[in-house]
Amino acid sequence: MLSAAIIAVVWLMWQRRLNFVAALRWLFQGKIWWSNSSRSDYQMMFINQPIMLLLSPLMLSKLALATALFYTLNEWVSRPLWPANISTFWVSVIFTSCLFVVDDASRYYLHRLMHRWPVLWSFHRVHHTAQSLTPFTVLRTHPIEGLLFGLRSALVQGLLIGVFVFVFADRVTLLSLLGANAVTTVLNILGSNLRHSPVPISYGKTLERWLISPAQHQIHHSQARQHWDKNFGAFIALWDRMGNTLEYGSSKQKLIFGLSGQKSKEHQLSSLYWKPFKSCWSYYRGKKLDLVSTANITNVTSEQE
Repeated sequence: MLSAAIIAVVWLMWQRRLNFVAALRWLFQGKIWWSNSSRSDYQMMFINQPIMLLLSPLMLSKLALATALFYTLNEWVSRPLWPANISTFWVSVIFTSCLFVVDDASRYYLHRLMHRWPVLWSFHRVHHTAQSLTPFTVLRTHPIEGLLFGLRSALVQGLLIGVFVFVFADRVTLLSLLGANAVTTVLNILGSNLRHSPVPISYGKTLERWLISPAQHQIHHSQARQHWDKNFGAFIALWDRMGNTLEYGSSKQKLIFGLSGQKSKEHQLSSLYWKPFKSCWSYYRGKKLDLVSTANITNVTSEQE
């Protein structure tokens, strides 16, 4: 968080020609950090912790999955001999790279699915009702969405760990397992934590073809119709390019965040936690929603309120 604040202040002083004090005042505006939207972020941050603890028995254990896969492969498949010539260092590099890339790809596709399937959108829209973006907005997620992303992570990491331990045996070290998390941490320190912020840091089109910038993720939260269903990626922009959902950011962009036509009650805890279940119930009772994109989802949801 501190590194994000430093980067934001430096960027404001450079791009907006603000002095240090003015940059701090702009960054920590009360109308952003103490808005109804932000206050609901803080509330959900604390409420979700015990809820996720209660849901933890439903979570898939990546180590249990990795162990089961390892023994299954060991029983049915002959272990290849060629990996014996690869050093522990290169095994760590290969494992870290594969885990980071595959994990990021799975985030993209689950995120995109949450915008496409109306039942999942009912829960994911909670995150998109944020009208003020701060680093705490990343925690503005419905517990059901948190459960789904937790299962995704366990599934992807468990499968990869199982395969790599089977192929490379004891050369998959604890350092290897921590490597992908280290990559994510470094990217967050270098500015990815500013994705949920009012600071539109763009990397420029050349780099944004490969990495998602804070400005690009802010576009994902924009109310503007041309920005709907854009920039689903977490870190790697390649998936958005392949899916024709990439939109380049700009350091001069001015966006309005949230959902088109949303009401102030969207920030009430009762709405944030219970409305998604109500929407799902209506859907399954036969009130069919022809929802194939965020655009349609937003319009139909607004009409039902």
